[in-house]
Formats: sequence, C-alpha cells, structure tokens
Amino acid sequence: MTVPPETLARFLKGLPALDDDIVGVAVSGGPDSLALLLLAEAAWPGRVRAATVDHGLRPESAAEARWVADLCAARGVPHSTLTPETPITGSLQAEARRARYALLDAWRLEQGVAWVMTAHHADDQAETLLMRLNRGAGVGGLAGIRAVNRHILRPLLGWRRAELQAIVEAEELAALRDPSNEDMRFDRARFRRHLADAPWIDPQALARSAAHLADAEAALGWMADEIAAERIVETETGIALDPAGLPAELVRRLLRIALKRREPGLEPSGPELDRALAEIARGGQISLGGLLVRGGKLWQISTAPPRRTAI
Repeated sequence: MTVPPETLARFLKGLPALDDDIVGVAVSGGPDSLALLLLAEAAWPGRVRAATVDHGLRPESAAEARWVADLCAARGVPHSTLTPETPITGSLQAEARRARYALLDAWRLEQGVAWVMTAHHADDQAETLLMRLNRGAGVGGLAGIRAVNRHILRPLLGWRRAELQAIVEAEELAALRDPSNEDMRFDRARFRRHLADAPWIDPQALARSAAHLADAEAALGWMADEIAAERIVETETGIALDPAGLPAELVRRLLRIALKRREPGLEPSGPELDRALAEIARGGQISLGGLLVRGGKLWQISTAPPRRTAI
C-alpha cells in the first residue's frame, strides 16, 4: 500500500524514536487494527510483527484469527495467534482485557518486540471518558486510555474511526466485524450509540481533554512521590502518615502509597478509599484489606489484629 506522505507523517508524529526496533501490532481483523497494520507496514517495512488474540468467546473467533493470519502471510508480515490457557470467566470484557495484555506482553518478550501497538482511537477515548464521568471517576480514571503504558503504544488516539475505515477501504480490504461492539448488554456499546446520536459532541476534543488529564495525573503522581519521603515514615508498629495542610487529592494519593508499602497487593476502589478517608479524617479507624488505619494528628497504619471467632 502507498500511504500518502501527509498521512504517514501524521501517524509518526509524537511517536518515540524506534531506530531499528521490531514493532508489534495487535490485529483483531477489525477496520481499526487493519488500518494500524497498514500504517505500520508503511512506516517500518520488514520490521512489523502481528499478533491476534483469540479469547475463544465466540464460535467464529478461531476462523477470524486464521483470516488475519492469512492476510498477514500474503503481505509478508509474521503473525502469531495467541490464546489464553484457561477460559475467560467472570466479567467477560474486563477479564478478556487482562488476558489480552498478558498474552501480548509474553509474545513481545518471546519475539524480541520493542513496542506493541494497539488501535485505540479518538472515538474509543471519547467513549471511555464519558463512561468514567458517568461513574464519578477521579483524575486518573478520566485520563482515559494512555497513549503510552509500559511497552504498549497507542498512536491512533487522535484519529477518528471513519478515518481509519477510509484507509482500509483504500486498500480494498473487507474488515471483520465484532458483534460485541453492537451488543447493548455492554456499557461501551451503549455509550457508542449515544455518541453516534449526538453529532455535536467532538470525540477528538474529548480525546484532547483526556490527554490533558493524563498529564495532570502524571504531575500529581510525581508530586505525591516527592513528598512521600517526608510525610510517610516507618514506625515500630507500621507506618505513620502526616496529612497536615495538604490538599485532599495529595492526601488521597499518599494514603494509597502508604497502604501499598504495608500491603503491596492492596488496591482499594475509589468509593472504598473515599469512605476510609472520611472516617479517618473524623479521627476514627477503619480496616482496609489486612490493615487497620487510625486517624489523629498522624494517621497510623498497621496490620489489623486477627478477628475473633465465635465460640
């Protein structure tokens, strides 16, 4: 495919220098990921590797993965199909997402790939931002889909879905369609429909807002890490946290840092943390995970005593 120079320049703008690195692309066969594959081929000929994750959630998924494999073979792009070792259960979309990124990271290491690119775009970002606004998310949640997250790159967050579809059509490819994208049982499908019914909403503007919030999230995280050294101290019984004079958001972040130091796997939800902060600020105490947090001038965080069992 011959990508117009201005389109290729737009795609490459803002990406890290890849030098001679091997580039990975996650390709489901849908129009968005096919457009990403075509752009990556044009940008880094001979250096692209593709992977398709088959979660096994639909009867057609294996055939779709083979279709992508055949397409990549015809284009000279090495391709791998990745499948989870155990069936996806529970919250299907959330668990599938976790499995997908775990499989892609293992594939990245195996293939010697520097970065794995995914085809999230401005419409996806707009849907994410509105969904999280509707749930009362804070700054971190409203930052939405990150452009860079460890070894994951998302170079299409400024592109509209229709623009990516046009790239695929110019190559005369017939992309696959995932019926779950139109399944109203899922929040994202419902928000996608609402956005389509509100043409006055500009997804690219929402995507820019999410990017600004991501910058704010990074700045707040940096600030919390900087002041943690003087505000969080180890004690004989656990950890002491000094919240005096700090804005509420920094206190919130310092409490998360302190909890993780004492119990690394502890990740209270936003509402759980809100309830804890309210109780601690009143001078009370509350259990979070296996820890007990007590209010006062200095907040004390220690291992919760064992619960008494009824005799």
